[in-house]
Amino acid sequence: MKQSLLAILFFVGAVGLTACGGSAPATATTTTETEVGAETSGDAEALAADEKTEIIYGKSQGPYTELFEAAIIPILEEQGYTLKGIDFSDLQTADVGLNDGDVDVNVEQHTAYCENFNANYNGDLVPISPIPTVPAGVYSVNHETLEEIPDGAKVAVPNDASNTARCYLMLQKIGWITLDENADSAAVTQDDIVENPHHIEFTEMKSLTIPAAIQDFDYVAITGSVVYNAGIDASTALANEDIQDHLILQVVVKEANKDASWAKAIVDAYHSDEFKQYMETNNDGLWWIPEELQ
Repeated sequence: MKQSLLAILFFVGAVGLTACGGSAPATATTTTETEVGAETSGDAEALAADEKTEIIYGKSQGPYTELFEAAIIPILEEQGYTLKGIDFSDLQTADVGLNDGDVDVNVEQHTAYCENFNANYNGDLVPISPIPTVPAGVYSVNHETLEEIPDGAKVAVPNDASNTARCYLMLQKIGWITLDENADSAAVTQDDIVENPHHIEFTEMKSLTIPAAIQDFDYVAITGSVVYNAGIDASTALANEDIQDHLILQVVVKEANKDASWAKAIVDAYHSDEFKQYMETNNDGLWWIPEELQ
Protein backbone atom coordinates (compact mmCIF):
# COMPACT_ATOMS: atom_id res chain seq x y z
CA MET A 1 0.00 0.00 0.00
CA LYS A 2 2.81 2.30 0.92
CA GLN A 3 4.61 1.41 -2.26
CA SER A 4 1.48 2.18 -4.31
CA LEU A 5 1.04 5.52 -2.58
CA LEU A 6 4.65 6.46 -3.22
CA ALA A 7 4.27 5.51 -6.86
CA ILE A 8 1.20 7.70 -7.21
CA LEU A 9 2.94 10.67 -5.54
CA PHE A 10 5.98 10.21 -7.77
CA PHE A 11 3.76 10.17 -10.85
CA VAL A 12 1.91 13.35 -9.83
CA GLY A 13 5.20 15.15 -9.11
CA ALA A 14 6.62 14.19 -12.46
CA VAL A 15 3.55 15.45 -14.24
CA GLY A 16 3.80 18.71 -12.27
CA LEU A 17 7.46 19.16 -13.21
CA THR A 18 6.66 18.49 -16.85
CA ALA A 19 3.90 21.08 -16.78
CA CYS A 20 6.19 23.70 -15.22
CA GLY A 21 8.86 22.95 -17.74
CA GLY A 22 6.34 23.22 -20.54
CA SER A 23 5.18 26.65 -19.43
CA ALA A 24 8.51 28.37 -20.24
CA PRO A 25 8.25 28.18 -24.03
CA ALA A 26 4.79 29.77 -23.86
CA THR A 27 6.23 32.75 -21.93
CA ALA A 28 9.18 33.04 -24.34
CA THR A 29 6.82 32.92 -27.29
CA THR A 30 4.76 35.77 -25.85
CA THR A 31 7.89 37.91 -25.29
CA THR A 32 9.18 37.23 -28.80
CA GLU A 33 5.87 38.22 -30.32
CA THR A 34 5.93 41.50 -28.39
CA GLU A 35 9.46 42.27 -29.57
CA VAL A 36 8.57 41.41 -33.14
CA GLY A 37 5.55 43.69 -32.90
CA ALA A 38 7.70 46.58 -31.67
CA GLU A 39 10.26 46.00 -34.41
CA THR A 40 7.52 45.85 -37.02
CA SER A 41 6.06 49.11 -35.72
CA GLY A 42 9.49 50.76 -35.80
CA ASP A 43 10.15 49.51 -39.32
CA ALA A 44 6.77 50.85 -40.43
CA GLU A 45 7.55 54.28 -38.99
CA ALA A 46 10.97 54.31 -40.66
CA LEU A 47 9.40 53.25 -43.95
CA ALA A 48 6.76 55.97 -43.70
CA ALA A 49 9.44 58.58 -43.02
CA ASP A 50 11.52 57.32 -45.93
CA GLU A 51 8.64 57.35 -48.39
CA LYS A 52 7.23 60.76 -47.50
CA THR A 53 6.94 63.26 -50.32
CA GLU A 54 6.65 66.56 -48.40
CA ILE A 55 10.00 68.07 -47.42
CA ILE A 56 10.03 70.87 -44.85
CA TYR A 57 13.12 73.06 -44.99
CA GLY A 58 14.51 75.74 -42.70
CA LYS A 59 14.29 79.07 -44.50
CA SER A 60 16.75 81.89 -43.81
CA GLN A 61 17.47 85.25 -45.38
CA GLY A 62 20.52 84.77 -47.55
CA PRO A 63 22.02 83.29 -50.69
CA TYR A 64 21.87 79.63 -49.71
CA THR A 65 18.13 79.39 -49.17
CA GLU A 66 17.56 81.49 -52.29
CA LEU A 67 19.75 79.16 -54.34
CA PHE A 68 17.89 76.15 -52.92
CA GLU A 69 14.53 77.68 -53.83
CA ALA A 70 15.57 78.82 -57.29
CA ALA A 71 17.55 75.80 -58.46
CA ILE A 72 16.89 72.75 -56.26
CA ILE A 73 13.18 72.91 -55.49
CA PRO A 74 12.16 72.81 -59.20
CA ILE A 75 14.21 69.63 -59.64
CA LEU A 76 12.59 68.01 -56.61
CA GLU A 77 9.11 69.06 -57.68
CA GLU A 78 9.64 67.35 -61.03
CA GLN A 79 10.19 64.14 -59.04
CA GLY A 80 6.87 64.52 -57.21
CA TYR A 81 8.05 66.17 -53.99
CA THR A 82 6.32 69.15 -52.42
CA LEU A 83 8.35 71.57 -50.34
CA LYS A 84 7.44 73.89 -47.51
CA GLY A 85 9.70 76.51 -45.94
CA ILE A 86 9.65 77.62 -42.31
CA ASP A 87 11.32 80.94 -41.51
CA PHE A 88 13.98 81.20 -38.80
CA SER A 89 15.57 84.39 -37.53
CA ASP A 90 19.07 82.95 -37.16
CA LEU A 91 21.04 79.78 -37.78
CA GLN A 92 21.13 78.65 -34.16
CA THR A 93 17.34 78.74 -33.97
CA ALA A 94 17.16 76.99 -37.33
CA ASP A 95 19.39 74.18 -36.06
CA VAL A 96 17.29 73.79 -32.91
CA GLY A 97 14.23 73.42 -35.16
CA LEU A 98 16.03 70.86 -37.30
CA ASN A 99 17.28 68.93 -34.29
CA ASP A 100 13.78 68.90 -32.76
CA GLY A 101 12.23 67.60 -35.99
CA ASP A 102 10.25 70.74 -36.82
CA VAL A 103 11.97 70.80 -40.22
CA ASP A 104 13.71 68.13 -42.26
CA VAL A 105 16.69 69.96 -43.72
CA ASN A 106 18.58 73.24 -43.94
CA VAL A 107 21.31 74.52 -46.25
CA GLU A 108 22.79 77.38 -44.23
CA GLN A 109 25.88 76.05 -42.43
CA HIS A 110 29.32 74.64 -42.86
CA THR A 111 30.68 71.55 -41.13
CA ALA A 112 32.45 73.54 -38.40
CA TYR A 113 29.22 75.24 -37.35
CA CYS A 114 27.31 71.96 -37.41
CA GLU A 115 29.88 70.23 -35.20
CA ASN A 116 29.84 73.17 -32.79
CA PHE A 117 26.04 73.01 -32.56
CA ASN A 118 26.07 69.27 -31.89
CA ALA A 119 28.64 69.68 -29.12
CA ASN A 120 26.77 72.49 -27.38
CA TYR A 121 23.17 71.33 -27.84
CA ASN A 122 23.56 67.55 -27.75
CA GLY A 123 22.49 67.53 -31.39
CA ASP A 124 22.62 64.74 -33.97
CA LEU A 125 22.85 66.78 -37.16
CA VAL A 126 24.96 65.52 -40.05
CA PRO A 127 26.17 67.10 -43.31
CA ILE A 128 25.25 64.94 -46.31
CA SER A 129 26.51 66.96 -49.29
CA PRO A 130 28.63 70.03 -50.00
CA ILE A 131 26.95 72.90 -51.82
CA PRO A 132 28.20 76.09 -53.50
CA THR A 133 29.67 78.49 -50.96
CA VAL A 134 30.13 82.26 -50.92
CA PRO A 135 33.64 82.91 -49.56
CA ALA A 136 34.52 85.46 -46.91
CA GLY A 137 36.31 88.54 -48.15
CA VAL A 138 38.15 91.70 -47.16
CA TYR A 139 36.35 94.93 -48.10
CA SER A 140 36.96 98.64 -47.67
CA VAL A 141 35.38 101.95 -48.58
CA ASN A 142 38.43 103.86 -47.33
CA HIS A 143 41.22 102.09 -49.21
CA GLU A 144 41.48 100.74 -52.74
CA THR A 145 44.15 98.09 -52.14
CA LEU A 146 45.47 95.86 -49.38
CA GLU A 147 48.85 97.53 -49.64
CA GLU A 148 47.43 100.83 -48.37
CA ILE A 149 46.96 99.43 -44.88
CA PRO A 150 48.20 102.04 -42.37
CA ASP A 151 50.00 101.35 -39.14
CA GLY A 152 47.41 100.84 -36.42
CA ALA A 153 44.68 100.08 -38.96
CA LYS A 154 41.22 99.40 -37.59
CA VAL A 155 39.78 96.12 -38.86
CA ALA A 156 36.40 94.56 -38.04
CA VAL A 157 35.88 90.78 -37.98
CA PRO A 158 32.88 88.60 -37.04
CA ASN A 159 32.55 87.63 -33.37
CA ASP A 160 30.98 84.16 -33.80
CA ALA A 161 33.62 81.48 -33.22
CA SER A 162 33.80 79.61 -36.53
CA ASN A 163 33.63 82.76 -38.67
CA THR A 164 36.11 84.61 -36.46
CA ALA A 165 38.59 81.83 -37.12
CA ARG A 166 38.07 81.78 -40.88
CA CYS A 167 38.57 85.55 -41.12
CA TYR A 168 41.80 85.50 -39.12
CA LEU A 169 43.03 82.73 -41.41
CA MET A 170 42.19 84.95 -44.38
CA LEU A 171 44.15 87.85 -42.87
CA GLN A 172 47.10 85.52 -42.38
CA LYS A 173 46.81 84.45 -46.02
CA ILE A 174 47.26 88.06 -47.18
CA GLY A 175 50.22 88.57 -44.87
CA TRP A 176 48.73 90.94 -42.30
CA ILE A 177 49.15 88.62 -39.32
CA THR A 178 50.82 85.36 -38.37
CA LEU A 179 48.96 82.77 -36.29
CA ASP A 180 50.39 80.23 -33.90
CA GLU A 181 51.15 77.20 -36.05
CA ASN A 182 49.97 74.92 -33.24
CA ALA A 183 46.54 76.57 -32.99
CA ASP A 184 43.41 74.74 -34.12
CA SER A 185 42.63 76.32 -37.50
CA ALA A 186 38.90 75.92 -36.88
CA ALA A 187 39.01 77.81 -33.59
CA VAL A 188 41.74 80.47 -33.76
CA THR A 189 41.22 83.71 -31.85
CA GLN A 190 43.10 86.98 -31.32
CA ASP A 191 45.12 85.18 -28.66
CA ASP A 192 46.61 82.98 -31.40
CA ILE A 193 48.09 85.95 -33.27
CA VAL A 194 51.87 85.83 -32.79
CA GLU A 195 52.84 88.53 -35.28
CA ASN A 196 50.96 91.75 -36.07
CA PRO A 197 53.46 93.94 -37.96
CA HIS A 198 50.86 96.59 -38.88
CA HIS A 199 49.68 96.86 -35.26
CA ILE A 200 46.13 96.25 -36.39
CA GLU A 201 43.37 97.07 -33.90
CA PHE A 202 40.77 94.34 -34.25
CA THR A 203 37.12 94.82 -33.34
CA GLU A 204 35.07 91.64 -33.11
CA MET A 205 31.37 92.32 -33.67
CA LYS A 206 28.19 90.70 -34.95
CA SER A 207 28.54 89.86 -38.62
CA LEU A 208 25.26 91.48 -39.61
CA THR A 209 26.27 94.83 -38.10
CA ILE A 210 29.63 95.09 -39.89
CA PRO A 211 28.40 96.37 -43.29
CA ALA A 212 26.57 99.30 -41.67
CA ALA A 213 29.77 100.29 -39.86
CA ILE A 214 32.14 99.75 -42.78
CA GLN A 215 33.05 103.46 -43.01
CA ASP A 216 34.32 103.39 -39.43
CA PHE A 217 37.05 100.89 -40.28
CA ASP A 218 40.01 100.79 -42.60
CA TYR A 219 39.00 97.29 -43.62
CA VAL A 220 36.35 94.73 -42.71
CA ALA A 221 36.43 90.95 -42.98
CA ILE A 222 32.98 89.52 -43.61
CA THR A 223 31.48 86.23 -44.70
CA GLY A 224 29.79 85.69 -48.04
CA SER A 225 26.23 85.49 -46.78
CA VAL A 226 26.63 88.86 -45.05
CA VAL A 227 28.09 90.35 -48.24
CA TYR A 228 25.09 89.06 -50.15
CA ASN A 229 22.48 90.22 -47.65
CA ALA A 230 24.04 93.68 -47.42
CA GLY A 231 23.95 94.11 -51.19
CA ILE A 232 27.73 94.50 -51.41
CA ASP A 233 29.20 93.73 -54.82
CA ALA A 234 31.27 90.57 -54.22
CA SER A 235 33.59 91.53 -57.08
CA THR A 236 34.85 94.49 -55.00
CA ALA A 237 36.53 92.18 -52.48
CA LEU A 238 40.21 93.02 -52.05
CA ALA A 239 40.89 89.43 -51.01
CA ASN A 240 38.97 86.18 -50.55
CA GLU A 241 39.54 83.23 -48.28
CA ASP A 242 40.77 79.86 -49.38
CA ILE A 243 37.78 77.77 -48.39
CA GLN A 244 38.84 74.85 -46.22
CA ASP A 245 36.89 71.62 -46.12
CA HIS A 246 35.25 72.39 -42.76
CA LEU A 247 34.01 75.75 -44.10
CA ILE A 248 32.21 74.43 -47.19
CA LEU A 249 28.45 74.90 -46.89
CA GLN A 250 26.44 71.70 -46.52
CA VAL A 251 23.03 70.11 -46.82
CA VAL A 252 22.29 69.15 -43.19
CA VAL A 253 19.73 66.69 -41.79
CA LYS A 254 19.22 64.65 -38.63
CA GLU A 255 21.39 61.54 -38.58
CA ALA A 256 18.32 59.29 -38.61
CA ASN A 257 17.30 60.79 -41.97
CA LYS A 258 20.63 60.76 -43.79
CA ASP A 259 19.71 57.68 -45.87
CA ALA A 260 16.06 58.58 -46.45
CA SER A 261 14.93 58.66 -50.07
CA TRP A 262 14.00 62.34 -49.88
CA ALA A 263 17.41 63.24 -48.43
CA LYS A 264 19.16 61.36 -51.23
CA ALA A 265 16.94 63.19 -53.72
CA ILE A 266 18.22 66.54 -52.41
CA VAL A 267 21.82 65.37 -52.68
CA ASP A 268 21.21 64.09 -56.21
CA ALA A 269 19.64 67.42 -57.18
CA TYR A 270 22.80 69.32 -56.18
CA HIS A 271 24.87 66.85 -58.22
CA SER A 272 22.58 66.91 -61.26
CA ASP A 273 23.30 68.24 -64.74
CA GLU A 274 20.35 70.63 -64.32
CA PHE A 275 22.02 72.24 -61.32
CA LYS A 276 25.38 72.46 -63.08
CA GLN A 277 23.69 74.26 -65.95
CA TYR A 278 21.95 76.63 -63.55
CA MET A 279 25.25 77.58 -61.90
CA GLU A 280 26.99 78.08 -65.25
CA THR A 281 24.24 80.50 -66.24
CA ASN A 282 23.76 82.32 -62.94
CA ASN A 283 27.15 82.44 -61.21
CA ASP A 284 28.52 85.97 -61.61
CA GLY A 285 31.56 85.28 -59.46
CA LEU A 286 29.74 85.20 -56.13
CA TRP A 287 29.87 81.43 -55.74
CA TRP A 288 32.73 79.05 -55.07
CA ILE A 289 31.66 75.64 -56.34
CA PRO A 290 33.03 72.37 -54.85
CA GLU A 291 34.84 70.24 -57.39
CA GLU A 292 32.40 67.36 -57.07
CA LEU A 293 29.56 69.64 -58.18
CA GLN A 294 31.36 71.03 -61.21
